[in-house]
Amino acid sequence: MTNSTFPARVINRRLLICILTGFSSGLPLYILINLFSAWFHSSGIDLKTIGLLTLIQLPYTWKFLWSPLCDRYTLSLGRRRSWMLMTQLGLLMILPVFGWLSPKTDLPLIIGLAVAVAFLSATQDIAIDAFRRELLQDSEQGLGSVIHVNAYKLSSLVPGSLSLILADHVSWPIVYSVTALFMLPGIALSFCITEPLSSANAPKSLRSAIVEPFHEFFQRQGVKNALMILAFIFFYKLGDTMASALLTPFYLDLGFSKTEIGLVAKNAGLWASIAGGILGGAWLVYIGINRALWIFGLLQAVVILGFAWLATTEHDLASLAVVIALESFGMGLGTAAFVAFVATTTHPAYAATQFALFSSLAATPRTVANSLAGYFVEGGDIGAFNVVFFHIEALGWEYFYWLCFALTLPGMLLLFYIAPWNKADTGFVGKV
Repeated sequence: MTNSTFPARVINRRLLICILTGFSSGLPLYILINLFSAWFHSSGIDLKTIGLLTLIQLPYTWKFLWSPLCDRYTLSLGRRRSWMLMTQLGLLMILPVFGWLSPKTDLPLIIGLAVAVAFLSATQDIAIDAFRRELLQDSEQGLGSVIHVNAYKLSSLVPGSLSLILADHVSWPIVYSVTALFMLPGIALSFCITEPLSSANAPKSLRSAIVEPFHEFFQRQGVKNALMILAFIFFYKLGDTMASALLTPFYLDLGFSKTEIGLVAKNAGLWASIAGGILGGAWLVYIGINRALWIFGLLQAVVILGFAWLATTEHDLASLAVVIALESFGMGLGTAAFVAFVATTTHPAYAATQFALFSSLAATPRTVANSLAGYFVEGGDIGAFNVVFFHIEALGWEYFYWLCFALTLPGMLLLFYIAPWNKADTGFVGKV
């Protein structure tokens, strides 16, 4: 590929659409991760409870169960756009309600609404992922994934920066109302974009929408290869997703104010994310997805150790900024390569269901392991109905992040089979 072709691909209209799809997809999740944890921590809720509340993200893990509905049924705006618009409007209506509730007195209602947000957000992801898979050509999947992931990550600046700054100066109803308004660009996009032509090829029946995506994947890859791919998808992001589970409480425990977190901790990652997007896009085009999985995966693992180091330092805004910038750069690159791998592993005809299955596997460690993150930091008994299943010793923040680093290793080891360094990328990555 020559250098003259690369800028043309960057300004491709299809790739530019990925900016808004990524932003709309990431915003609800980061509200549940960043804004909720700050809101609960400020209200006096303990870390173990905050950690367990990540279980409200279970719809991201189980979205493959209803993804066939998104593949099968087509509404007035088209199969992908209709589901995108319905979920976005639902999120716009629910999010402002949180501002009028209190984590101390309205916890059951908050949990119920949060699960609804997660369900709508996960369904939006199903439609957006399928839309992007059908919109982009195979040669654009890697670069499109980089753009989508970086826009996804940049959306965290709204609940993780703007909203936190507002929370120090205005009431929570205003904070949540302003945050919800950032769903409007995605709504406008759903009205204006054109449905991909391939989206018209919906399965003939619901049974076909459920069975065929799984049959096609295992038939194309073979049972052994398919199971190895699924294991890789489960483990590759395990360490860095758990490392990000309690970042806002971590910063608060280090003595940083919400305004400092909003201005320094979050915005320090802005330029690193932009740089990661530009360099990641170029690297993916030139080195291919397989090698990117190695290089970016190594970077996303190493940057976790920055948090372990930060836990041992004095209160210093410069150190915080450096660690966050490295996190945004390294973890963002790892996610970009991973999403590109997932996209090219799916078959366009079954994009919604296969993409949902793969991303659900990736979300499982984020939901389950993250729910235990508070216990790893503070220690405690895990149990129910007055029965203790097991006890976790307190690691503290430093050794918690060393644990997260160790959890990146299984996914990296699977790369020897899934994406050998010298193996060329194919249309459906992982076929060996």
